[in-house]
Amino acid sequence: MSSFNFCAGPAMLPVAVMQQAQQELLNWQQQGCSVMEMSHRSASFVDMAKQAEQDLRDLLSIPNRYKVLFMHGGGRGQFSAVPLNLLQKTKHGQADYFISGAWSKSAVAEAVKFADVRVQDIRTQSDLGLRSLISPRDWQISDNAHYVHCCPNETVDGLEFSSLPDTDKPIVADLSSTILSRPIDINKYGVIYAGAQKNIGPSGLSIAIVREDLLPDSNNTIPSVLDYRLAAEHDSMYNTPPTFAWYLAGLVFKWLKQQGGVTEMATRNQIKASLLYDFIDKSDFYYNNVDINYRSWMNVPFLLSDDRLNDAFLDQAEHHGLLALKGHRMVGGMRASIYNAMPLEGVQMLISFMKEFERVNG
Repeated sequence: MSSFNFCAGPAMLPVAVMQQAQQELLNWQQQGCSVMEMSHRSASFVDMAKQAEQDLRDLLSIPNRYKVLFMHGGGRGQFSAVPLNLLQKTKHGQADYFISGAWSKSAVAEAVKFADVRVQDIRTQSDLGLRSLISPRDWQISDNAHYVHCCPNETVDGLEFSSLPDTDKPIVADLSSTILSRPIDINKYGVIYAGAQKNIGPSGLSIAIVREDLLPDSNNTIPSVLDYRLAAEHDSMYNTPPTFAWYLAGLVFKWLKQQGGVTEMATRNQIKASLLYDFIDKSDFYYNNVDINYRSWMNVPFLLSDDRLNDAFLDQAEHHGLLALKGHRMVGGMRASIYNAMPLEGVQMLISFMKEFERVNG
């Protein structure tokens, strides 16, 4: 029986990538040892790292005026890195933060330690009582904000917006859950960052894509491990990077290119999300409480009409090889995370199980 992992992160990786890593684990590139055991400054590892960056640049069409940084600390590390780097040049820096869910709220909690943060909660309810968002075109941006921070897809909440505010301020976006799932225009952003454990690779790695003019000055007090300029000047190897995570991310980038790149991923992801949402919407047994205009492609939350059946649903789903469907504790219910590595077959199997569970328990 096939198993499919719907975990929001660390999420499933492409099977082909895992198989290649397994084959290469003990003897990478005929080096006689694992990539985990090699110096990050060896010629072989440096070549791999450069290729991984180039593949990512190709996938996202990243202009040369942006630095691509492979960093420690995951997304939470970037919550600190962003204000420390972008406000380093000003003594009284202010930033606008827009809360659309749990992760943008967590970003605020970290940013206030280092910056004058103006917070706007853009969560709302639709006329039908569904969880919704204020459109980015209606956001109020401060004249003296040095940058605007947002999280276009909220993994916990299943809320997503697809447009950006019209502003001349640098837009900083946490794209942990959406990066590589579809084409994006990098030029619209000042900084993009993403924890790796959803669409990139294993946890422990984060990627920051930083416009060069936003790099801090060379003489600053930013901790070295979070310093964008230091990372850029040393090709992300000022200190020992998370080497195995970087290697696996590189394999994922190659796999994505083989699949047809982010344009093909967008087609697949839209099909998967539409299939699952359509089934839920036609059911009286399951429901989704997010405004249809702000539903996430990557993270699909749903609830049972009788929540007393939640435990039975989860137990039986796991028995059928459908793993990690429990919703986040702050939202409840169920959540199916259907990132790039989730094949259409996995979503189809989930829907088949949901139909049968409804038939027996409805």
